[in-house]
Amino acid sequence: MNFTPTICPYCGVGCGMVLAELDGRLCDTLPLKTHPSSQGKLCIKGWNAHAFVHSEKRLRQPYVRKNGSLQTASWDEAIEVTARNLGRIKDESGPNALSFLSCARATNEENFLFMKLVRSVIGTNNVDHCARV
Repeated sequence: MNFTPTICPYCGVGCGMVLAELDGRLCDTLPLKTHPSSQGKLCIKGWNAHAFVHSEKRLRQPYVRKNGSLQTASWDEAIEVTARNLGRIKDESGPNALSFLSCARATNEENFLFMKLVRSVIGTNNVDHCARV
């Protein structure tokens, strides 16, 4: 059995945890007792942080909609399709037709840069953060 100390992926608090691995698969999550932020505690999401890693439902590559159905795509294609559609919506309906949601797992600095991108490049104030976990 191997144990790997890490940071919880679910919110911006940065709780310390230890992932337990058995035979190459994550099997458990334990709190890191010496971590200054969480002090040996985890929320219910943190306690189950290992569960999604091996899920069959987990997306492993991007998809784009072609002819009405989702089909696998390369990362370059998915980014290009996203950029093209965002530009089209902005041109057709104006920047306030778009809204953006940033990630609680990103740093404050990354979220600040995301907000600046949305407001400066896209031209909308429709930006929010999903930290309400």
